[in-house]
Parts: sequence; structure tokens; C-alpha cells
Amino acid sequence: MLLSSCDELGLSRKGAIQIYFPDEVISGTRASGSATDVGDYILKVTDSKGGVVYSGSYAAAPESMSVGAGTYTVSARSCEFAAPAFDKPQYGDDKVVTVKSGETVSVELECTLLNAGVRLSIAPSFLTDYPDGVLYVKAAEGRLMYSYSEKRIAYVKPGSVSLVMSSSGSEKTLLTRTLPAREILVLNITTAGGSHGQGGGIRVTVDTTRNYVSEDYVIGGSNGGGDASHALSVAQARNHVGEKGVWVYGYIVGGDLSSTKCSFEPPFKSRTNLAIAAKSSCTDKDACLSVQLAQGSIRDDINLVDHEDYLGSLIYLKGDIVESYFGITGIQNLSEYKWK
Repeated sequence: MLLSSCDELGLSRKGAIQIYFPDEVISGTRASGSATDVGDYILKVTDSKGGVVYSGSYAAAPESMSVGAGTYTVSARSCEFAAPAFDKPQYGDDKVVTVKSGETVSVELECTLLNAGVRLSIAPSFLTDYPDGVLYVKAAEGRLMYSYSEKRIAYVKPGSVSLVMSSSGSEKTLLTRTLPAREILVLNITTAGGSHGQGGGIRVTVDTTRNYVSEDYVIGGSNGGGDASHALSVAQARNHVGEKGVWVYGYIVGGDLSSTKCSFEPPFKSRTNLAIAAKSSCTDKDACLSVQLAQGSIRDDINLVDHEDYLGSLIYLKGDIVESYFGITGIQNLSEYKWK
């Protein structure tokens, strides 16, 4: 959480740090097949002596952090990652900034994939020739068993990674590679012919047609179509004006919209609209999307007059993206909504 006073670190409040992600994308990989909500990223800000200025989610972080003049490290991680695990890509970025007296420093976090991965394609002949064989992906931090039917990527920290087989009470290292961050190694596991104990052997080949260093991971999905798992972020929605039936996600931050204003604190007076933003702490109308609540069940369900406790909640909305509604990009003709 944010410290109540930066004076506890021996600093006076003479500057500020503002942290944000690029509007369009976070570079990385969609290897896991699931979207990551940028608001859930783990954010940490420390001073030059290691003192913690902020530690918590990006969504809960203040728009501007008041700090003393000095050097600070800003780090973001999509999740904690300590040992090999399936379907656990970790995105992140670290920036070191210097804040001067009276200065506000903006920090852009361009998160990329920090870990690497291994995917196995195991031929049926392997199970026939080695019925008691068990395969493991092994790294310095631990090992992960890879079953014959497993299709997911085993994520590991960058560095030395081995494929190990345990069979008949002994272990054998089949292959060792050094993987850099963002590389996914795809291996084909077959037998070289014959059966186990009759001249057979294990063949491990690198599938270079499917090895990849992933690009352009879009927070919330790629185009907003389909179901809510492909929802656009608030920033992405601005680049999809005119599209209809699109899923968009954001935090409910206000309501009572007019052409010039938006209310960010209760009580609220209008049931006909609300505002969503990329962060629950947003108090800037221009950083929001306006949302029209036409008469009907959706208005009854989510308006802030009757549901003040929804303020700050993450919501997924399906509707048409329009260039301007109350002076900012908006969403109209809602047909569905979902809570995270």
C-alpha cells in the first residue's frame, strides 16, 4: 500500500511519478490463450535505498504518486513466477527514473514476456516403447512433469532448461538448451524404431516450424469480437470507433456525464449513463469511455444511482463504439454485460 508519508523515507514531497501502459498493446505472447487484465498487474515503486513507496495492483495505484526528489525503480509484473508452471506467462518491465523538485515524471511501462517456455509433442510410439517412462521439464528452480496428453506450454525462467526422462528406476537427460526470455521451444518426442529393449531409442527433435518468439500481446484480446475473453481495453476501444457488437472492459469510475463534466464521487443523479476507465482511480473524463444506459434491464442492473457500490468495479460491456457520446469516445446500444 502507499505509505502515508514519504518523510518516513527521509524525503520531502517535492515531485511526483505517474505510471501508465502504452495505449495500444503490451508486447509479449498470447501463448497461454488467456487474456491478462492490466489492472491486475503487480506494481512496485521503490526508492534508491530500497524503501517501498507503493506495492499493489496497478488498478489501485494513485494517478500520481507524490515523492521526494531522488531516484526510483518502477516495476510491473503480470503475476508472481518462481518455478516451472503450465500456462503461466509472466509479463513485466522495470524502469529507473529520477525525480527532481517540482517535477512530475511520467513512466511508460512496455511489458514483454519475461519467462520462456517448452512445449512437447509426444508420439504414441513413446508410450508403447516406454510404458513406464515419465518426462519432466527441469530448470534450476524445479521440475514439472509433462504428461502424454499435455498440450499446454510449460513456462520456465530464462536460462538452462533440460528435458529429463525417468524410466525403470533411472533418469536420463535427453536434451539441454539455454532459453532466452520470450522464446518458446517446441520439441517432438518420438522413438527411433523397434521397441524398448529391442534396439529402440528416443529421438528428440526441435520443431523449428513452430518455435516462436511471440509478438504483440494485446491486453484483453485482439479485436473485441466473440466472447468477453476477447474484450478490448479502454485505450484499444478508441481505435475501433464504428464497430458494432464489440466487447470492452474497464472500471466503473463515474457517472452524471455532460458535455463538459463527469462526476467521480457519489451520490449520483442520472441512471442513463456511466463512465469506465483503465484504472479504478481515474478522475479524468478524457481518460474515460462514456457508456449509454438505455431504458431496460441493463440500466436497471448497473446504474450508479441504484448501485453506488459498483463504483470501482471491473465490468465487461458489449455494444457499439461511437466516436462521441458526451464529448468522448463512448459505447451505445448495450446488449450484454458481465462482471469479472
